[in-house]
Amino acid sequence: MKIKPRKRLFLGLLLSLEFVFALVLFLIWLIPSSGYEIFGRSLSIFWGWVFFIVLIIFTLGILFLVTTILKGREVRGAGWLRGVLVRYLLPVITGVGKFFGIPKDDIRRSFIEINNELVRSSSFKVPPRRILILMPHCIQRDICPYRITVSVNNCRQCGKCDFNGLTRIADRFGIDMTVATGGTLARRVVVETKPELIVGVACERDLASGIVDTYPIPVIGILIDRPEGPCINTRVNVDTVNNVLETFLSEHTFADKKKAGKAAAC
Repeated sequence: MKIKPRKRLFLGLLLSLEFVFALVLFLIWLIPSSGYEIFGRSLSIFWGWVFFIVLIIFTLGILFLVTTILKGREVRGAGWLRGVLVRYLLPVITGVGKFFGIPKDDIRRSFIEINNELVRSSSFKVPPRRILILMPHCIQRDICPYRITVSVNNCRQCGKCDFNGLTRIADRFGIDMTVATGGTLARRVVVETKPELIVGVACERDLASGIVDTYPIPVIGILIDRPEGPCINTRVNVDTVNNVLETFLSEHTFADKKKAGKAAAC
């Protein structure tokens, strides 16, 4: 398994950050070792050890991250990686990317891809009632009179937007799907439903901030397409949503569906 270009961007910026850390720590070590005799040799030795330990931890974190992505499963002892990535590294890496003139959305896409890989690598299963699908309202056609921001059950499944396929998937698996008109509503729904897994569909900015805001709940982020521009008549790959759900749904879900199908046939 190769590391895709989107993921390489975030990893490359992470390596750049490590280089900056290494340079700063080296200078901190070099200055007292070259002068400031009043501090004595002990200060130089102290900063040398600090330099060595921090660099080792940073390098091991990157190696764990790359290994997890390449293997597609969680490396033993690396469960803390997503927490560090979500809580600390995104804002720092965004700053590094800004220094190099890299657009924020490119960094966010890379972050979302790596987050998804880390969530998938955990290989956990979730019952349908513990999964929440969060959708943006802009997937619905702007001229549709049946507003689904109140309830997705208002969808008439006319096929003119992707909610036709999305509502069918949610109904088939018995999964809650909510249309969020903003981050505040999305956070409130998460607090009320307490899901074990969130499948979020949104733009780069909303997905990245949503992953951070809902941590430690695992989130799989799926980006929307914007053929007519942002926030209007957007699209999502329905098959991708379906495949994500099938990956994380517990095995008995499919067994129950088969039994129900046989019973209906009888």
